[in-house]
Amino acid sequence: MTLIRSISGIRGIVGGKPAEGLTPPEIVRYVSAYAEWLRGRLPGKRLRVVTGRDSRVSGESISDIVNSTLMLSGIDVTWLGQASTPTVEIAVFRSGSDGGIIITASHNPAEWNALKLLDSRGEFLSAEDGGKILAIADSGNFKYCGNDDMGTKKYEDDWNRKHIDMVLSHPLTDRKAISSARLTVAADCVNSVGGMIIPDLLKELGVSRIIPVNCEPTGLFSHNPEPLPGNLTELAETVVREKADMGIAVDPDVDRLAIVCEDGSMFGEEYTLVAVSDYLLGIRPGTTVSNMSSSRALKDVTESHGCRYFSSPVGEVNVVEEMKKRGAVIGGEGNGGIILPDLHYGRDALAGVALFLSCLTTRQLKCSELKRSLPCWHMSKNKIPLNPDHNLARISDAIMSEFAGSSFDNRDGLRVENEKGWVHIRISNTEPVIRIYSEAETVAGAEELISRVSEVVKKI
Repeated sequence: MTLIRSISGIRGIVGGKPAEGLTPPEIVRYVSAYAEWLRGRLPGKRLRVVTGRDSRVSGESISDIVNSTLMLSGIDVTWLGQASTPTVEIAVFRSGSDGGIIITASHNPAEWNALKLLDSRGEFLSAEDGGKILAIADSGNFKYCGNDDMGTKKYEDDWNRKHIDMVLSHPLTDRKAISSARLTVAADCVNSVGGMIIPDLLKELGVSRIIPVNCEPTGLFSHNPEPLPGNLTELAETVVREKADMGIAVDPDVDRLAIVCEDGSMFGEEYTLVAVSDYLLGIRPGTTVSNMSSSRALKDVTESHGCRYFSSPVGEVNVVEEMKKRGAVIGGEGNGGIILPDLHYGRDALAGVALFLSCLTTRQLKCSELKRSLPCWHMSKNKIPLNPDHNLARISDAIMSEFAGSSFDNRDGLRVENEKGWVHIRISNTEPVIRIYSEAETVAGAEELISRVSEVVKKI
C-alpha cells in the first residue's frame, strides 16, 4: 500500500518496502524536504522546529529519525516527547519557533503512523506549501549540513502545563460552575497521550471524581482509536455502572472529542461542536464554520443566535482558512474537532472539554437533556475501499443525475442537498477509502440517502 500524501500529512502503515509504507527512507525524505522548504522560506536564519508524538509503539523510533534528520539538516529541535497535537501546535507559535512536526496518525489504527507538518503559526500547511514540499521530496533536491552546523536538541516537558493553563484562563471556561456541580466524569484516552493531560485538566477544572478508562499512555490501544459509538462501549458501560454524570473520549492525539451521556447513550461527536458553539454564541455572537461533512445542526444553532454560518471542504487547514476569511469566533469539524481562535487555530479537545463542561453546568442540565435541547438531525456514515477503478468525476455525474433537482456543491467531492437532507461523497485525506456521509430528519432518511449513493457507486 502506498503512502497517503494529503493536507493531513504523510500517512501510512509502518513498515514494508520504501514507497509502499511509512519506512525510514520515506521518513528521511519527507523530513528533509520539509527542512529544505523551511530554509527556502527563511534563508540565512538559524531554524528551530518543535516535535512531539502520540503514544504509538512505532512513535519512539520514528521520532528518533525525525529529530536526527532535522538536526542533520542544521535545524535545532525542541522535543516535547509524548504530547498531544494541540499541545505541539501551541508550543510552536508560543515559543516563536519556525515550524513543527507531530508524529501521529490520529484516529487511524495502531499499525499506522504519520508526519503532520506545521508552519510557524503552529497550523497545518496550506495546499500550496504542502505541494512545494512534495515536489522537493520527489526531486530529492535537499542537502545536509556539515559537522560545524549541526542542529541541537533540547527536551521541554512543561508544555502540557502551559496548555492546561491557557484553557483554564479562557474567559468562557467557568471553573466555579464546574466545581459547584460536583461532577463525576469518566475519561477514555485509548491508552495514548490523552491519559497524560485529560485527567489533569479535569482535576484543575474542579471535577469532583475522575474515572480513568484506558489512560495509560502505552500506545497499546484498547479498542479502535476512532471515537465512534461502536468503539466506546466500555466507556458507556463505565458511565452507567459508576453513575457518572458523563463520559468523555478522545482520539490518540487529542484533537477530537466525543461525549457519552449519563445514561450511556451517545451525545454524538457531531454534536460536540454544536453544543459548545451554542454556549459560546449565547455569550459572544459571531460567525461559525464547519466542514461540508458536518451536521446541519451547527447552521441551525448559529442562525438561532442571529449569526451567519459558512462551510468549507473537509480538512482542518480548509476549516481554518474559511474561519479566518469569515472572522469566525468558533469552528471545527463534525468529528468532534473544536477550533477556538482565542487559543489557537487548531482542533483542541482540551478546549472542547472545558467549554462543554461550562455549558453543561451553567445551564444545570444533564447530558441527555442538553442533547435534547439542540436541533435534531440524524447522520449516517459509510466508506468504500478506494481502488484504481473508482473515477470520482464519473461517479459525481451519475449522482447528479440520480438526484436531479437538488443543489450541488463540488468543492470537495460532491455534496447533494434537498428537502430530505444532504449526502456528501469524497475521497478521504487519511485512509484509502471513499467516504459517504448523509444527514436527514430521521435515521431511515439518512440511511436511504447513503443507500442511493452507494448503489450508484456500485453500478459505476
